[in-house]
Amino acid sequence: MSIDTSPTSGHMRAVALTGHGGLDRLEYRDDVPIPSVGAEDVLVRVHACAVNNTDINLRVGWYGASVEAGLTESIVLQGIAQGGSEPSSWNRDTMHFPRIQGAAIAGRIVRVGESVPASRMGMRVVVDPVIRDPAIRRWARAIAYVGSERDGGFADFVSVPAVNALDAPASVSFTELACLPCAYQTAEEMQIRARVARGDRVVVTGASGGVGLANVQLAKLRGAHVVAIAAQDKAAAVMQHGADVVVARDAASFADDLARNVGERGADVVMDVVGGALTNVLWQLLDRAGRYVTAGAIGGPKATIDLRALIYKDVEMYGVTFPEAEAMENLLNYVANGQLKTVVDRVFPLAEVAAAQEEFGKRRHVGKFVIEIEP
Repeated sequence: MSIDTSPTSGHMRAVALTGHGGLDRLEYRDDVPIPSVGAEDVLVRVHACAVNNTDINLRVGWYGASVEAGLTESIVLQGIAQGGSEPSSWNRDTMHFPRIQGAAIAGRIVRVGESVPASRMGMRVVVDPVIRDPAIRRWARAIAYVGSERDGGFADFVSVPAVNALDAPASVSFTELACLPCAYQTAEEMQIRARVARGDRVVVTGASGGVGLANVQLAKLRGAHVVAIAAQDKAAAVMQHGADVVVARDAASFADDLARNVGERGADVVMDVVGGALTNVLWQLLDRAGRYVTAGAIGGPKATIDLRALIYKDVEMYGVTFPEAEAMENLLNYVANGQLKTVVDRVFPLAEVAAAQEEFGKRRHVGKFVIEIEP
């Protein structure tokens, strides 16, 4: 029997995704049953849940669509309407609806399963959204994702495996903590894979977004020299959070500016979340034994690269989808020690998840959008 000392029976508020499509597929409800708790699970009262690209991707069916251009809702939905492949989740499985989205959760444990120590009741936690099978080899262990294959945090409560509910420092707000899963977590995994170290020259694309800005901060934390790529009107904000130089992606002289700022030595590491036509430009900038890491394709999923840059420069290439547990553990240590402060652009109430996703798609923000959920 689970241990329960809070009034968590009955129904809760949630935003349900009823199918792939536009914002009209997001329905705010107040009659959703509160999740049950398995023997090894905990029930978390959600205080904050950040918005991420994966929420938009999943809603519009980007993971399964035949889309050549960048990640915009109208392009993806048009591609599906014109005969794109079957919409699906990140692992190519067919989605089941309704689904509560929201992968980046911070809150407090209010119920524990019978196999979970009662001492965990009431603890502040951040949820690692990656459900792993430890029997599978490293970097392939993810078998489900919170907010995708199982319900997430755009709700009053969420049920997750106890091992995924990580103790959070009391010195950091729930809103700031909710930025860590997904975006900062992906960025930290990118840093780990690329072995970013003091003195490395690191190029970061999409530097004003969630993963991009996190990469700027985390590379600087490691002592790297960061060349960030962002729109001109966001350059000052990106500089404020640690970039050594910002190259305006919307300048007519962009390619020349980027090459000049990287320098003749070239880049040790490229952290890319844009993809598309920019990819080959970035490859040409890599130094010998450089490392290219990608975790997104907001500029388009199809890219052409000159394989000679891969072969004759002995370049390493990594694709990052799901971080290992180490990434979230590192992040919690950084924020607890005051080494890292997450960047929140704007907060929304639960009833405005659709509005938050709409604004997110406009790419005007710097940092994270967070849904704050009042009890």
